[in-house]
Amino acid sequence: MAQEVFKRYEKKYILTRSQFQRLMAYFSGRMTMDHYGKHKICNIYYDTLDYELIRTSLEKPEYKEKVRLRSYGIPSGGDTVFLELKKKFGGVVYKRRAAMNLNEAEDYLKEHCKPRQDSQILRELDYTIRRYHLIPAVYLSYDRTAYYGNENSELRVTFDTDITGRSYALDLERGSFGVNVLDQDLVLMEVKIPEAMPVWMGALFSELGIFPVSFSKYGTYYKNYILKHRNETGGSVCA
Repeated sequence: MAQEVFKRYEKKYILTRSQFQRLMAYFSGRMTMDHYGKHKICNIYYDTLDYELIRTSLEKPEYKEKVRLRSYGIPSGGDTVFLELKKKFGGVVYKRRAAMNLNEAEDYLKEHCKPRQDSQILRELDYTIRRYHLIPAVYLSYDRTAYYGNENSELRVTFDTDITGRSYALDLERGSFGVNVLDQDLVLMEVKIPEAMPVWMGALFSELGIFPVSFSKYGTYYKNYILKHRNETGGSVCA
């Protein structure tokens, strides 16, 4: 059964291709690629009509939350997708998700038909969706390669490229197309750890000049396309 509850620290880094290549040489013997290899992750982020969740998130509050529908690869009706509630409090990320097929997810999100299954996680998701009156807001996809630590499998490092976004055709089955959210010559790295980063990894990052950044895929798309367009058109949030 896929993991449904996650609690961890997440740190993000923007790498040049040169930094990425040098880093991978050092990872040999310490990190192993997971069995998925390079794969595409597709998401639809849910928000209010005026983008309350992402606007709040960009203010960097102590607590923030996001809701998204995620698939691994481009799904069709019977394929498994994950409805996720992601919260961050005090620097710790809590992610809770419920698996269902795409047809069930769309019936629930569009028609308010609850899935056959029931769980505490689904009830939390239902409360959040109804509380904010959430609707589809942005599609984001990217190609990901993930690694886990040889000494500690809970240590995970992911590399995302070809980050693509759009705020129309908000349907996972439509596939990956839109605008670039991150320069094609850059790589987004995320380090996901249950507690402290290993000493060897911290020393390696310092040696290679790799330092943490504040970066949100959804937030970057919102600022660069939705907010910019709204400012240019005097208030419209269409993009």
